[in-house]
Amino acid sequence: MTEKKFIRTCSIWRSLEVIGDAPTLLILESFWFGARRFDEFQKRTGLLKTVVSDRLKKLVQADCFRKAVYSERPLRYEYQATEKLRDLFPVSLAMLYWERKWGALEGKLRITLRHKTCGETTSPKPVCGSCRKEINPADSDWREGPGVGMMLAKYSRRRRRTAGAESLNHSTTLFDEISGIIGDRWSTLVIRSVFTNLNKFDEIREDTQIATNVLSERLAHLCDEGVLVKQPLAGQSGRHCYRLTEKGKDIYPILLFLLAWGDKWYAAPEGPPLILTHRPCGEPLFPEMACSACGETVKIGELEVEQIEPEIKRDPLKAVS
Repeated sequence: MTEKKFIRTCSIWRSLEVIGDAPTLLILESFWFGARRFDEFQKRTGLLKTVVSDRLKKLVQADCFRKAVYSERPLRYEYQATEKLRDLFPVSLAMLYWERKWGALEGKLRITLRHKTCGETTSPKPVCGSCRKEINPADSDWREGPGVGMMLAKYSRRRRRTAGAESLNHSTTLFDEISGIIGDRWSTLVIRSVFTNLNKFDEIREDTQIATNVLSERLAHLCDEGVLVKQPLAGQSGRHCYRLTEKGKDIYPILLFLLAWGDKWYAAPEGPPLILTHRPCGEPLFPEMACSACGETVKIGELEVEQIEPEIKRDPLKAVS
């Protein structure tokens, strides 16, 4: 019998159980761009029909989508957002913030956003909801919350890390690079551990309960991607630790939004397992995505999107309402 493994209670883990793979993230991206029907999701993501069908089914089961009939003959459905899915909008904006800064794939989709509230072109950025200062991981303190405890580490079977990325049409997706990181749950949990100052191999393995061979592969991949850097430990021959690069540190806001979403929809009745404080203002750290022009929080339905693919200009897409 396989021994059960337990890890720290973690709202990020619970969020990743729902959206923690690349195809799911690309389906969510497609939804923000106006996809509502199966063929629209399949066309925008370039994923296999079987993959799209499986992920849509899981999102319905997770109460993120609801199916609504739009044709009786033949019977066809469209997918409508629940409040739970709408709460993922800041996660997508945080991923876009990272991708614009660090995604360097030539020929990828480019967009311009306009904030309808102020009428200006915007590049939403992550800020503290209290003091409005842009979020920096060095400015955060954390402590255990009332929901802290241990939870069973259930690793569902997933395809190899590269399987989703190999099938992407990079000219039609925004999140191609970041989805390859956040869309791999194990990689995200490794990054989470390093953010909490667990940066040695054995510490990360104990924190995540990831199999040794899988952890070695993920650490190597994150170093190859420039998210982590491997450094020798002073005075300890042959031993190393892993540090976040600037590229890796900029993933922090995404983790914060995943944490907030997991806290809202999956936290224990006692409360969240982790409480964050923003050191500059001394208030609890609740992240928001703010307009770079007016500084106001960008809410769902407040962005107008102009989509520009390489050498092809499309009509503006309808904003999500």
